[in-house]
Amino acid sequence: MLDENTAPEVRTANGRVRGRVRDHVATFRGIPYAQPPTGRLRFAAPAPASPWDGVREAAEFGSPAPQAQIMSPGPAGNPETTGDDWLTVNVWTPQPDSAARLPVMVWIHGGGWMFGHGGDPAYDGTLLAREGGVVLVTCNYRLGMEGWALLEGAPANRGLLDQIAALEWVRENISGFGGDPHKVTVFGQSAGAGSVAALLAAPRARGLFRRAIAESVTGSLLSPELAADISGAVAAELGLRPIVTDLAAVDPEFLARTGDLVAASLPERAERWGAFAYSPSPYSPVVDGAVLPRSPWEALAAGAGRDIELLTGHTRDEFRTFAAARLGSIGDGEADAALSALAPEPGGAPAFRAAYPGATAEELYLTVTSDWLFRMPSLHLAECQSAGGGAAYVYELTWRSPGMGGALGAPHILDTPLVFGTFTADPAPFLFGDPPSPRARALSELVRARWAAFARGGDPGWPEYVPPRRVTQILDNDPVVVAYPEDASRRLWERHRFDQLPLASIWQQVSD
Repeated sequence: MLDENTAPEVRTANGRVRGRVRDHVATFRGIPYAQPPTGRLRFAAPAPASPWDGVREAAEFGSPAPQAQIMSPGPAGNPETTGDDWLTVNVWTPQPDSAARLPVMVWIHGGGWMFGHGGDPAYDGTLLAREGGVVLVTCNYRLGMEGWALLEGAPANRGLLDQIAALEWVRENISGFGGDPHKVTVFGQSAGAGSVAALLAAPRARGLFRRAIAESVTGSLLSPELAADISGAVAAELGLRPIVTDLAAVDPEFLARTGDLVAASLPERAERWGAFAYSPSPYSPVVDGAVLPRSPWEALAAGAGRDIELLTGHTRDEFRTFAAARLGSIGDGEADAALSALAPEPGGAPAFRAAYPGATAEELYLTVTSDWLFRMPSLHLAECQSAGGGAAYVYELTWRSPGMGGALGAPHILDTPLVFGTFTADPAPFLFGDPPSPRARALSELVRARWAAFARGGDPGWPEYVPPRRVTQILDNDPVVVAYPEDASRRLWERHRFDQLPLASIWQQVSD
């Protein structure tokens, strides 16, 4: 075991770094994997980090990228950007020795592509590294307009390019921290899972990881036309155009907050942006034909993931997180609008109602939004992976949160504290209680063990998801393996194709 009084040093391609030891795990924080994306590098693809002399202290996390505030998960809001070193990685390792050859897990944080950072206490890698015997890496990447807006004069999907650069850093440097660069698992939740899905389809990411875990995959991938329209709407709030020369003089922190205005008005933009107006964020990866040539579902169905093992799944009650303030008051009008916009063809809203004959208006609303945004994109990712000849494993988290008196059910983001065991960091106390129950802790131990086992050998401990059996691991107080349980939704969405979202056709006709 590592001595708590030591400060281990590791040599990277750019210079030596000095970490700290806590709870027998060495932690190295704030290591640059690319140059700060400011000045001439703002809105550009990430540039390799500059070397340094001597030993760099790796005791503090790098600055978070400029953050939105409207989607803040806690009452204190999101952290301020304190410097320009946004593009950094953090490493937790139980054995910083190049001979260890431990499996590596690289976490891509969620946050609607608007907020979040690798130094969030919710993503502390100590338990997962120590108990799972893995090297855990988290990273920051550009958010909002800086990372995801489609801008004239800039490459698309800059946030995705940042993530690829972080994975390239892992390939080149992780052996010194005790990791095996040939045994890398990339994993993430929500926007992080959407990023993982995009990485599976990105040619530049090929060969950078061996396995992938996608928790609650988002289905809101953008077409270039819709992405350009969204960027134009954000820039218009400043009286500017969505081009680099206009936006380069805008303070990054201020630009991040401008996106909040468009996020708040998403429900009012359904006529122009169609189903995307039901997304909680105005940002998402764009199928640009270069960084992301096609959707993850199309890519996997064509065999892009044949040599990668995939673990994916969702919570049972995904959208309750976003509708928490309105639970108990969602009526026929909201349900009708959501069903009209989101229910899949053939059959649309009538078929959806027929599949859930006893459901209330609120239940219909929550089911169709959960299906469209997270549940079915996750399931279809597994279906496409299996169809393309790759291995897929599926889970559903059904453990009932005590938050709001149990009204949340098993909501979006419930899985994150379970994966990391970080029950004292937001949002865990709200979702699990303070302190969490022994059953919650036991479930967390199970999830961490299964995720680490998958990272070690590609087998999480239950059978592959292969139609027609569709074996699924239920994560609850009494974990069981069953056929995929949300069969009514699966059948409704069976013929739906998740792909890039267009501008609503009515507006395209007007513009023509």
